[in-house]
Amino acid sequence: MLSVNNIEVLYDRVILVPKGVSLNVPRGSTVALLGANGWGKTTTLKAISNLLRAERGEVAKGAILFDGAEVQALSPDELVRRGCIQVMKGRHCFAHLTIEENLLTGAFTRRDGRAAVRRDLDLAYSYFPRLRERRSAWRAIRPAASSRCALSAAP
Repeated sequence: MLSVNNIEVLYDRVILVPKGVSLNVPRGSTVALLGANGWGKTTTLKAISNLLRAERGEVAKGAILFDGAEVQALSPDELVRRGCIQVMKGRHCFAHLTIEENLLTGAFTRRDGRAAVRRDLDLAYSYFPRLRERRSAWRAIRPAASSRCALSAAP
């Protein structure tokens, strides 16, 4: 479903971060991207989401394929419509919404119906049962300072 092949990202055509990143994410699987601060985790996710241009960045080497299409050939909104969504850092959540409302906002572009969205919401609650218990009372929780970005691919 997702293939990152030996990518290198340049910012301002000078700064190289990361260098030589490769990973594969088969459909239905989960892959973690771990590393110290400054090692290119967020930049790799922005490259996959095709969000580098906004920060004067570009994939200078390698290729990224999502569901068979080269990411560089697609706009970020086209990637979202195809099911490749970057969940931004905690400060980009809608703090005035509940956790469930934030999750439903992330499902905005889905076209597979309310029943499928409800099934996926129930799946999220199965991973984090305390969210279901307090879903109307809790407000958006900011993730810990460590790994704060993730990519979601529609099933």
